[in-house]
Amino acid sequence: MIQLQDITKSFGPLQVLRGISLKVEQGEVVSIVGPSGAGKTTLLQIMGTLDRPDTGTVLIDGTPVQRMKERELAAFRNRHIGFVFQFHQLLPEFTALENVMIPALIAGRGTQEAKKTATEMLGLLGLSERATHKPNELSGGEKQRVAVARALINHPSVVLADEPSGSLDTQHKEELHRLFFDLRDRLGQTFVIVTHDEGLAQLTDRTIRLVDGAIENIA
Repeated sequence: MIQLQDITKSFGPLQVLRGISLKVEQGEVVSIVGPSGAGKTTLLQIMGTLDRPDTGTVLIDGTPVQRMKERELAAFRNRHIGFVFQFHQLLPEFTALENVMIPALIAGRGTQEAKKTATEMLGLLGLSERATHKPNELSGGEKQRVAVARALINHPSVVLADEPSGSLDTQHKEELHRLFFDLRDRLGQTFVIVTHDEGLAQLTDRTIRLVDGAIENIA
């Protein structure tokens, strides 16, 4: 599903990733852990085509994405990859429903189709009654569930999450963690999650530990 081979990345004289090779299968929930500065977010950005490696190969659904031009890559990203960030990144002027619709509209789907699918996604995540609320009217946990719905609307091959529960209290954090596994079980969704939360890491199918830009172990 996702395959990385000998990925390296440097910023000036600082080598952030040192020959990363790994494979993520369809329907897996995989966590990436390690100390700050280990290269976790850089690795996630390369997996998500938001950044390019200096060397190595990135395959998503068998497609070598590093060969694509920027416009082609943006379209591929919109169709195949969903993103959930630590801070939900919802647009404050739009309702929950409108925020979820945005990736579908970017993909060229009609307004009515996008609205129908977004409504279904919000219902799936237990947010039907919050569809017309703007982000400042939602709790932290609700905002992150809206962000998950937005990530799912185009039925991506994989959802990449960067510290998705880092800004949540214990209750909402546990609810979000359960949601990831529920979505995997119900939809067969693949998740790759960068986290400092050891409790979440212990729940995932595999944990990839990065230290100094290299994989220390996979458990």
